[in-house]
Amino acid sequence: MILSRLMALFAAMLILASCGSPSKFRTYNGPEVTEIRVYKAERRMELWHHDRMLRAFRVDLGYPNGHKQQEGDRRTPEGRYYIDRRNPNSRFHLSIGISYPNAEDRARAAARGVSPGGDIFIHGRGPRFRNVRGDWTDGCIAVTDRQMEDIYAMVRDRTPIEIFASRAAARTQKAPVAVMATPVQPVPVQPMPGQFAPMVHDQPAPGAAMPPPAQGVPGQPLAAADWLAQAPAP
Repeated sequence: MILSRLMALFAAMLILASCGSPSKFRTYNGPEVTEIRVYKAERRMELWHHDRMLRAFRVDLGYPNGHKQQEGDRRTPEGRYYIDRRNPNSRFHLSIGISYPNAEDRARAAARGVSPGGDIFIHGRGPRFRNVRGDWTDGCIAVTDRQMEDIYAMVRDRTPIEIFASRAAARTQKAPVAVMATPVQPVPVQPMPGQFAPMVHDQPAPGAAMPPPAQGVPGQPLAAADWLAQAPAP
């Protein structure tokens, strides 16, 4: 009796060992993710298909206040970028890269004589940071490992990503501020005899730019459980 139980237990252990650990690579057959939106103040990331929100995630950041100015400041950048690479062997489980710095970031950093930095990713936690609390990254956007598996499957390379300081900044299309711009001084205009002097308005500082408006309109989240399936272990 005891021998038969031991044999059954041994057989079960062999079956479990043959199955291996679950794969972290998943398949996705749902609507294309056409844009990623991140709201830093709300610690929220959303995946959109045009005007429909597919998924939303609670995220951890680096230093949350302000646009990234230079290497080592641990800030999460703000602005419009795109997904430009992916790392299936990341020490943070899985990761997809963000195209920071762009041309404007490099120009601002060069004007200050500093490096703009780089290596900004959306990634999981990995074993080392599994239980960390609060904002802990060096400027990246972090989710749980399980959430990162879904994001890795859903988001394609070249997908646009818009990172806002907050929802309020997104509504007002506020440009990220890295360096205090020098205002242009108004030029006095001499009126013609018998005329009032016309008003002169300040113009935007050279190089100042507004990010393009966010695409789409707020929608309702869609259940994505049926679109994601775990791929078999290799």
